[in-house]
Amino acid sequence: MARVAVFEDLIAWQSARDLARHISTLSRTGVFNREFRLRDQIRAAAASTMSNIAEGFDRGRRTEFHQFLSIAKGSAAEVRSLIHYASDAGMLTVEQYEELLARSREVAKVIAGLRRSVEPRRPPQKPLSPKSQDL
Repeated sequence: MARVAVFEDLIAWQSARDLARHISTLSRTGVFNREFRLRDQIRAAAASTMSNIAEGFDRGRRTEFHQFLSIAKGSAAEVRSLIHYASDAGMLTVEQYEELLARSREVAKVIAGLRRSVEPRRPPQKPLSPKSQDL
């Protein structure tokens, strides 16, 4: 498998960007556009998801990338929570709700897979000494 050279090639980043684009477009209309705090919070969380993937990747270290993917996954969960809130408040149609929820779950799933693949490798554990096994 070829190494990814730029964060824009990461499927996780592309998926997060697509979700952010959909949220941005949707939040410019109707009741959603008039609910400033919710609109701004969900846009910021969506932008944070894709930005943390990018920032972690460009740090160039596996441990930092893993940490930033954890943060990105948390931001994706925030987006999902706010989608539920917007739906409960009557700001989304059933179709909008289901589409955004499916997209946000997919983003979280892809980030989780990427996160597992870059999990920092731990050195193997040394076996216990014979004396310590007797304790």
